[in-house]
Amino acid sequence: MDALDRKILTELQLDGRLTVTELAARVKLSVSPCHRRLRDLEREGAIRGYRAMVDPAAVGLNFEALVFVTLRWEDADTVSAFEEAVAAVPHVLQAQRLFGEPDYLLRVATTGLGAFQQLYDQQLARLPGVQRLNSTLVMKHIVDDRPLPE
Repeated sequence: MDALDRKILTELQLDGRLTVTELAARVKLSVSPCHRRLRDLEREGAIRGYRAMVDPAAVGLNFEALVFVTLRWEDADTVSAFEEAVAAVPHVLQAQRLFGEPDYLLRVATTGLGAFQQLYDQQLARLPGVQRLNSTLVMKHIVDDRPLPE
């Protein structure tokens, strides 16, 4: 991957709806080579896909929390069962496995505090292998979905 590929990725992260012609103009490349590079980036997995970024508040998901999860055991079966189960919870927007304590960080969105409590009690606390949950509320997003650095 060279500097031109990185520029293509930067431009697409800023506006994923660019046409190949617009993209080529922004990276100062003719359309055919730009299209070829774009297809290569997609085939190699540097570009995982394209999607609309929806504001959670605009669809009624006004409440966000970060939930820290500590597992009872960290054997392969427990980790696998937990990860599979957490991936099936629609209100979990992001889930990351961490080094050290806690074991996982989940970003969840719900319609409000009551919905969060219900999600917490009925789904998150019942995930396989959970020993402890600790949550904090998101007050404000400062940096959100920033493009990757070049």
